[in-house]
Amino acid sequence: MQTIHLSEPWRVHNPRVSKVIERILNLLAFLLTVGRPVSAEEIRFTVAGYEQGEDEAFRRMFERDKELLRQLGISLEMQATDAFEVEYGYIVPEGGYELPDPGLTDEERAALWLAAQAVRLGGQPSGPEAIFKLGGVPGTIGGEPLAANLGEEVGLLGDLFTAVVEHRIADFTYRERSRAFKAYGLVHRRGHWYLVGALVSGDIRAFRVDRISDLSLRDAQGAFERPADFDVNRSIPDAPWEAGPEEMTAEVVFDADVAWWARREVGANAELTEEPSGAIRAKIPVAHPEAFIGWLLGFVDQAEVISPPELRERLLARVGEA
Repeated sequence: MQTIHLSEPWRVHNPRVSKVIERILNLLAFLLTVGRPVSAEEIRFTVAGYEQGEDEAFRRMFERDKELLRQLGISLEMQATDAFEVEYGYIVPEGGYELPDPGLTDEERAALWLAAQAVRLGGQPSGPEAIFKLGGVPGTIGGEPLAANLGEEVGLLGDLFTAVVEHRIADFTYRERSRAFKAYGLVHRRGHWYLVGALVSGDIRAFRVDRISDLSLRDAQGAFERPADFDVNRSIPDAPWEAGPEEMTAEVVFDADVAWWARREVGANAELTEEPSGAIRAKIPVAHPEAFIGWLLGFVDQAEVISPPELRERLLARVGEA
């Protein structure tokens, strides 16, 4: 049987602590993937880190590791390894490790993984174990943590997932106003997480998670039911300029040098045509012209508004004010 190892980026700086963490994660990964009860002897000779020459040394190490897993909230159970119940082995019981499925898409799980790699709390990168509990990561995503330090704000996501899964009312402050909210779901759009649902007063709303503060969850679970026909993915616009009182279609030409970025940013509702030069011509629905102009200014002189004329004039006026 193949020995399980973890990749280098998961190591910490203290060599002794690093060995303990890697061994425990190796053990957990083995138990979660093998799909059957396994004996202590099989663990000893299969899982990396348990290469102990003496039986007593292995027993002490294994007992310490089991206790550490229990302290982390991960219980191990003993079950028979065969129908005759002669030998018993260890298994992580179903539901003893995973959270209830919050219904994340592959894109959202990938975004969470990237956030976990990017966020540092107190100067240390956050660990991947929480992402495993939310369904893992589609495909292969790795690499060293990035440098952003978002303080304790990242903890909001965990609490908000709890509110969504357990149907608990969330109280928080947003733009200096107190809100009481029924959390229907979380949606990732353009680098930000949004909490989607309904105010207790009844209005459907969406709030950007990084602007939420003073969050607390009420004790009662099952305080509300999400409407059966509610689609969290359609509850907020795909782009910020798609929500507003006006209706127009902007035609914009993006230079070849920025075409790749424009394709990524224009939103799913845009119609794109590639020019022979490599530039792209985009027809983009716009309901909030000011938000659209603010985004377009980021392309400097590499994006030109062709129509409608009034949008082009508003853009030029904004440039003239700068």
